[in-house]
Amino acid sequence: MKRALVLSIAAAGYAIAAPRGSAQEVRVELPQIRFEEPPPLVVVEPGIQVVPDQPEEVFYVDGWYWTRRGDRWFRTHDYRGQWVVAEPRIIPERLHRIPEGHYRHWRAERRRDERREERHEERREERR
Repeated sequence: MKRALVLSIAAAGYAIAAPRGSAQEVRVELPQIRFEEPPPLVVVEPGIQVVPDQPEEVFYVDGWYWTRRGDRWFRTHDYRGQWVVAEPRIIPERLHRIPEGHYRHWRAERRRDERREERHEERREERR
């Protein structure tokens, strides 16, 4: 019965976690990010892809879509949604290293521009 309650509440867009030894509930609003078809993905770092031009960062790593809100991460296998809270121990380390908001509204052209700037800076260093 408890499982059915949690599933029905999660389906309504909320996850509930009750700390052990406490009667207090913690409600977490689940992301409502969804795509009608598989979204395009842009490789931004080895093993990390991002859905470009989105108001919220959506990563694709190891077969999962990932997004975060503050310090909390969420994941789903399905591009149509069904997000769940991701326990900190299962979040890929490489996602932790990315500054929050760095890939918001990301564009593939922006990545090429950054690489061009890096090459220009390397050439400048070589001349010194």
